[in-house]
Amino acid sequence: MQTKELMPGVRISNDRCLLLNDTVMVISDLHLGYESAMESEGLHLPRINTQGMRDSLHRCLHRYEPETVVILGDIKHDFRRPDHECRNEILEILELISETAEPVLVKGNHDNFLQNILSGTRFQLLDRMQAGRFHLEHGHEDGGSRPVVIGHEHPSLRIYDQIGAHVKLPCFLWAHQDQVLVIPSFSLFSGGNDISSGDNDVFMSPALQKTRADDIDVYAVSEIGLITLGALSSLQGLRL
Repeated sequence: MQTKELMPGVRISNDRCLLLNDTVMVISDLHLGYESAMESEGLHLPRINTQGMRDSLHRCLHRYEPETVVILGDIKHDFRRPDHECRNEILEILELISETAEPVLVKGNHDNFLQNILSGTRFQLLDRMQAGRFHLEHGHEDGGSRPVVIGHEHPSLRIYDQIGAHVKLPCFLWAHQDQVLVIPSFSLFSGGNDISSGDNDVFMSPALQKTRADDIDVYAVSEIGLITLGALSSLQGLRL
């Protein structure tokens, strides 16, 4: 299953993006500049995050043909002032989106100094925005509006087999009672916040911290498509 309709006009995708009314595509947590940030701390990584993201974006833009692409925060990784490489990566991704759609940027908690990068360009940085009836914000703070789409959480699920090996799958979360929809990170390097304990004590996002685990539906992203896993409260000790 490539996409699943959660409600009329709202589809989640195995490409780790959200589609609203088939015109707005929402992605989150790109964490561009990750490799150069790790290099400054002595860890040398191959420069694959931006290339992988470019390939994923090209596929999504071709497959879904959105009019608008919302990047829901944490466009950059490092909290510090971005270096030349990070700046180029961000502008390169925005130009790629601009070839077929209108990019809209929502500020995340990692996005200090991002306004400096965008200065002199046509791109604007917003604190939050509205798309149809949904409020869109990064999720490190709770604006209080519902229904809301957030990133920030990087939700993932660790599933073990009988000998203790495991896979870790990024997830969408839909808190249907509280009307909070969480989308996974779009970055290749985001390991994800493991929610496999089956309760809501693990959440970083304020909008989720009072939500009951049995009110949160989990949809995992895998190589074979989206997997509907049911309520978070039922996932503790999940095995293949």
